[in-house]
Amino acid sequence: MKVEFAPLHVPLRRRIQTAAVLQWVFSFLALAQVCLAAFVLLCVSDWWILGALYAGWLYLDRDTPSCGGRRSQWVRSWRMWTYFREYFPITLIKTADLDPRHNYLLGFHPHGVLVAGGFGNFCTEASGFSQMFPGLTPYLLMLPFWFRVPFFREYIMSGGLVSSEKASASHLLSHPGGGQAAVIAVGGAPESLDARPGAVTLQLLQRKGFVKLALKHGAWLVPVFSFGENELFDQMENPTGSALRRMQDRLQRMMGVAMPLFHARGVFQYSFGLLPYRKPIHTVVGRPIPVTQTPCPNKDDIDTLHSLYMKGLTELFEENKKNYGIPEDKHLNFI
Repeated sequence: MKVEFAPLHVPLRRRIQTAAVLQWVFSFLALAQVCLAAFVLLCVSDWWILGALYAGWLYLDRDTPSCGGRRSQWVRSWRMWTYFREYFPITLIKTADLDPRHNYLLGFHPHGVLVAGGFGNFCTEASGFSQMFPGLTPYLLMLPFWFRVPFFREYIMSGGLVSSEKASASHLLSHPGGGQAAVIAVGGAPESLDARPGAVTLQLLQRKGFVKLALKHGAWLVPVFSFGENELFDQMENPTGSALRRMQDRLQRMMGVAMPLFHARGVFQYSFGLLPYRKPIHTVVGRPIPVTQTPCPNKDDIDTLHSLYMKGLTELFEENKKNYGIPEDKHLNFI
């Protein structure tokens, strides 16, 4: 395979952008393992008392990821996130006002491989969420598994990440006075296994738990589509029924974490590596769907609102796809 190397004379700003994305990829793929190893080494070293004290802190603080986390405006405003946004670049587009007197459940689509648009728009201030939607506090829901990793949990909570447990979402959506925006990648880990350029297949038909939560708490639903999310990485072919896909599905059921075999570009060459391609991401926040609080929603209530949500998401996609290079004959495919 011919390797395409990066030019020697690349502007410094682009180098910094690449470094910002490199640390983000490292954080997603390896930082948790490094933090766990550091904690183990601390516990078996002469400084074991610090490890013991932190273990006690983990026990006392175990409910925090399910109770709104512990966000840091300082971390969310790091200059590094501006370079991260510029790398792609990432753009947040508003189509309607969101009244801060309500709580909202934002459904993020598609999941993509590493949810770059979700992180850049809702876990940092780089794209201007707070200015665009004043009075709303965004939280991105993440698998509970990651909040059990020492040190790593503190870092991800500082950006506004919280556990995706039902209790965590309920805590946010039941906030008196409104102002909370819980963001969930509805397709979840399984959808990442189909994330490749050109894909518009969403796992949504049987995913109704988020709709039930919205009804129970009277939180308004907001469809969000991130154009370009699936263009960032290539992925090994893994059609349904293939040996690779069966293994990935089995691992996902066992561990709760998907294992997409993805690749894109490197740091000093463009032919292979784990850095995403420099492809623009346009995250479009749709119009809110009013929800009347129903403490004990029945199947018909859930199905009716779920249909309204799919209709709203479809309209959002169809109204905006021509702006972002998607052919007129391509439509969302719900599975």
